Amino acid sequence: MSHDAQPQASLYIDGGFVEGEGEALAVRYPFTGEVIARLHEASGDQIAQATAAAAAAQPAWAAARPVERGRVLIRAAQIIRERAEELARLETLDTGKPIQETRVADWPSGAEALEYFGGLAPTVTGQMIPLGGDFVYTIREALGVCAGIGAWNYPSQIACWKAAPALAMGNAMVFKPSEETPLGALKLAEILTEAGLPAGIFNVVQGRGEVGASLVTDPRVAKVSLTGSVATGQKVYAAAAGGMRHVTMELGGKSPLIVFDDASLEDAVGAAVLANFYSSGQICSNGTRVFVQEGIRQQFLDRLAERLAGVRIGDPLDETTQHGPIVSPAQAAKIRTAIARGMAEGARLVCGGPGEGAFVPPTVFADTSDEMWIVREEIFGPVMSVLGFVTEAEVVARANATPYGLAAGVFTRDLARGHRVAAALQAGTTWINAYNLTPVEAPFGGVKLSGIGRENSAAAIEHYSQLKSVYVGMGGVDAPY
Repeated sequence: MSHDAQPQASLYIDGGFVEGEGEALAVRYPFTGEVIARLHEASGDQIAQATAAAAAAQPAWAAARPVERGRVLIRAAQIIRERAEELARLETLDTGKPIQETRVADWPSGAEALEYFGGLAPTVTGQMIPLGGDFVYTIREALGVCAGIGAWNYPSQIACWKAAPALAMGNAMVFKPSEETPLGALKLAEILTEAGLPAGIFNVVQGRGEVGASLVTDPRVAKVSLTGSVATGQKVYAAAAGGMRHVTMELGGKSPLIVFDDASLEDAVGAAVLANFYSSGQICSNGTRVFVQEGIRQQFLDRLAERLAGVRIGDPLDETTQHGPIVSPAQAAKIRTAIARGMAEGARLVCGGPGEGAFVPPTVFADTSDEMWIVREEIFGPVMSVLGFVTEAEVVARANATPYGLAAGVFTRDLARGHRVAAALQAGTTWINAYNLTPVEAPFGGVKLSGIGRENSAAAIEHYSQLKSVYVGMGGVDAPY
């Protein structure tokens, strides 16, 4: 069956499509495994062409009025909304996520980022610092060429989340999507050009890790923004440090979701489902360690099993499907290994299991302990560990006993406790009586091994610009000799 997912060419450099000169890259639809597009990686020369094009185009873009830059981003957001169905379908083919998700979560979030930063661009100003007669003023300047490296779980959203603040501030970007999901970024490049973005300001190169590595060390690149695993982040951060490049690292986690016995059980169960099984569990901020206070632990597990019994697993293009396939056979194998490990460690399987083919069903382990591998390591699949606890102090200490710190959640009807626990949790984002909501208005990012820098909100501007101080002398110069 034809899906029309084949792009005009594999790369987007200097305002147009270019065929890659590197190794072949087959794009498979995770549901069937069929090849839906055939691409080629960028060669070393093509990576250099992309960064050179970005470097050449960037000064004029930075010199444009911020409101004009913003207008391009807002127009791109409008085009994305006009093509919502076509883009949702492409995202489903690329990632395997159910169309009911990609219609509401992926490109719509990207469009919001473009619209938000489009509106923010003209409001960014400096300071005037009085010094008596003399004074200093500050200018927030573009960094230059930014490299963006994407992950396969939210490919188009990630491309927009990185492009929007970078472009709003007058930078150019060379973006490398994950080799698993290379199609959305090319669509974004095309849409930005249509919206009036000058050639060279947003470029897309394809490839595996080596392409990313050569992009990160290109002398023209001033900033690297990566979304990916902790292991990849550590490598990329180290490589970027050689050139004193700015970095934003948006990495993984093993986030805690804490449910106190006064919480709304139905809401807490719903949040645990969202925090573990949306996008088949392939979300970096997922609350995969669910701590439930002993008073309601059994009720929680019973209700969770009831709600998961009705989950509809199947064809992601069927709008009734709620749970789609895993992105690739290799990823599915990793998740199955983790499930087998949990069972070997003595955790009790409440529901789910290894599944078959492209699918791993929503899987819940109970009777788990903090030392177990499945409770400590990021699985990046639909696997939840439920842990009991007695006191607030105990659960906060256990929740924080991890090298990660991307997200956390707390469910309670006690307002003071909700805020107190949120303040005590070591995480970049903490939800109270909600989970996994990441509006563009709010900063998003990690602490500890989960990353550095922030995406979204006005805070992202600081990570895509630098401050210049200009001292203005208003009197004579007094020198000692």
